[in-house]
Amino acid sequence: MSISIGIHDLSFATGEFVLEHTTLARHNGTQIGKYHVGIGQESMSVPAADEDIVTLGAAAAAPVIARHGTSRIRTVLFATESSIDQAKSAGVYVHSLIGLPSQTRVVELKQACYGATAALQFAIGLVRRDPAQQVLVIASDVSKYELDSPGEATQGAAAVAMLVGVNPALMRIEDPSGLFTADVMDFWRPNYRDAALVDGEESINAYLQALEGAWKDYTEQDGRSPQEFAAFCYHQPFTKMATKAHRHLLNYCGQDTDHDAVNAAIGLTTAYNRVIGNSYTASVYLGLAALLDQADDLTGRPVGFLSYGSGSVAEFFTGVPAAGYRDHLRTEANRAAISRRTPLSYAQYRSLHERSLPTDGGDHATPAQTTGPFRLSGISGHKRIYKTC
Repeated sequence: MSISIGIHDLSFATGEFVLEHTTLARHNGTQIGKYHVGIGQESMSVPAADEDIVTLGAAAAAPVIARHGTSRIRTVLFATESSIDQAKSAGVYVHSLIGLPSQTRVVELKQACYGATAALQFAIGLVRRDPAQQVLVIASDVSKYELDSPGEATQGAAAVAMLVGVNPALMRIEDPSGLFTADVMDFWRPNYRDAALVDGEESINAYLQALEGAWKDYTEQDGRSPQEFAAFCYHQPFTKMATKAHRHLLNYCGQDTDHDAVNAAIGLTTAYNRVIGNSYTASVYLGLAALLDQADDLTGRPVGFLSYGSGSVAEFFTGVPAAGYRDHLRTEANRAAISRRTPLSYAQYRSLHERSLPTDGGDHATPAQTTGPFRLSGISGHKRIYKTC
């Protein structure tokens, strides 16, 4: 008899500050409709000077630990494409900050925005091998592009923490998965750059190609038909991409592609990404949080997931909300994480954007800005120093 494995809990955190797209538009003279309608973005989270993927990841994970404890967690999988170290996993810092036991494996995963889905699937495999254990999956990223570049308006920052185990309270993850990989240079960030490089048109085309390939593989393994899904959660580098993706899938499947059909499938999933911006690995799971927080009861109704990571790798899979899942949601906390952000002027945003950590190996304190539970207090001897607030 197969066991039910999936997402037992989900929590997210985002940056201290927010830049409204109206503020960005006033600076660069862009018509606001290009942002609000063209890419489907209203604002973007901006990390404080003392926030990074570690502090965001720990802030997302802490409520999960507070609710469930640490006794069953044997593995932490930290997914990011904003890595702070080429050797040490960012998850090891989080392991310390949230008080996990030493009898834990910790590893960092990378494949652009797809990494968190790889972590989720690997976690399911570990739990299937040993149903007594739970796996903590953390997806944490800061999306950064050059000032006045086409990608600037899609920036964002967030982390999602998911506890994976048997008899999940939120969502059971089904087999099969549809997979697709192609060697494409649509988006990349060499080690010597802080800001990513992107070929916008090529990236959209690569995304849609990967969606088509992953869906084809899913159906060839006797996956569900499009009509069976209550909703679809897509990776959202900008929320309008979810619209493009679902319309492409419906067209590929010979289904109705009108506005109402698309909005019914993806409309609720864009609420958090629309105001947070692109959070890379966390994006598709912010879509899930937004869906579960807003939708009528989805118990037993399949939800489709398309996870895409540039370069490119994609996976299509299905999750089914568990009976009573609404009793375990963090809707109030999720909305508070967004509403608590402090608005920035353009000058303040630019100052944070241009800031970088010293590389001379000296002792450097970091300005105290975050009101979150963890902060990067400084850097000394090329070592990052984190503290609990």
